[in-house]
This record gives sequence, C-alpha cells and structure tokens, in this order.
Amino acid sequence: MYCMKISLILLLVLSLAGCVQPGGKISLANANVQVVKDLFEAFNAHDWQKLAACYKDTATFLDPSLGKEPVLQTRAQTAQKYQELQKMFPDVQDEVVSIYGDKNHITVEFISSATGPDGIKWKLPICTVFTVEDGKIVRDNTYYDNSH
Repeated sequence: MYCMKISLILLLVLSLAGCVQPGGKISLANANVQVVKDLFEAFNAHDWQKLAACYKDTATFLDPSLGKEPVLQTRAQTAQKYQELQKMFPDVQDEVVSIYGDKNHITVEFISSATGPDGIKWKLPICTVFTVEDGKIVRDNTYYDNSH
C-alpha cells in the first residue's frame, strides 16, 4: 500500500512537471524563438538583408501597411519595405517587451519608436504573431493601430 502511494505521488509530480503553459520557459527554448530574436536584432541594426533572410523565400504578411488582406512578399520586397521605412524614420527601433513561444508560433509584443520628418518622436505598440517552419518565418501577422 505504501509503495502504491509513493508511485501515485511520483506519477502525479511527473505529470504536473510536464505541463508547460504556452509562453512558459520551456517553450521559449525552442529554436523558432531564436529566428525571431535574430529578426529583431537585424531590425535594430538596420540590416535589412539579414532581416529578410529570416523569412522564407516568399512569406505571407498580414500588416496594416500592406492592406487588409494577407499578401505574399519576397525577401527582396521585405528588405525594400524596411529600407523605405528607414528613409522616412532613420532612427527607427523596436523594443521587445515580451516573446511567447509555442511550437512554431511565436508572439512578440514590442514598441516601435522613431523621430518623424517633423522632428516629433513617436512610439507605437505592436503585436506580431510569427509562424516559423524549418527555421524560416513563413507567416507574419502584425497588429497595430495606425489610425492616429
């Protein structure tokens, strides 16, 4: 009987230890999170070729700057989009607030900031859900309020 209780307790402890909430520390260890971290590092370095290399040859983007429907973008188009952004806002930077990793879906909350052509500094909270397959981003769903 004592042995059965010990076995039951051990089984319960092992079962609970295997439970990790999405975004928990264990799920953050997945390699897909590193791809997204590399993307933000390239963004802040304004290395648009390195940033574009984080994506598959052609990836799907859902981004208010590209319209209301998902669109396919090549790496060249992605690099060009960010080169144009840098021309408008030379000091643009992203500050990652949090990253949640769950298998191949990585969600990032971040604050984008820059100085506008008028000299006024701005900050914009953004949330992006990345889908990563085989070490490359295949889908980028970005959400922010650009109505102001």
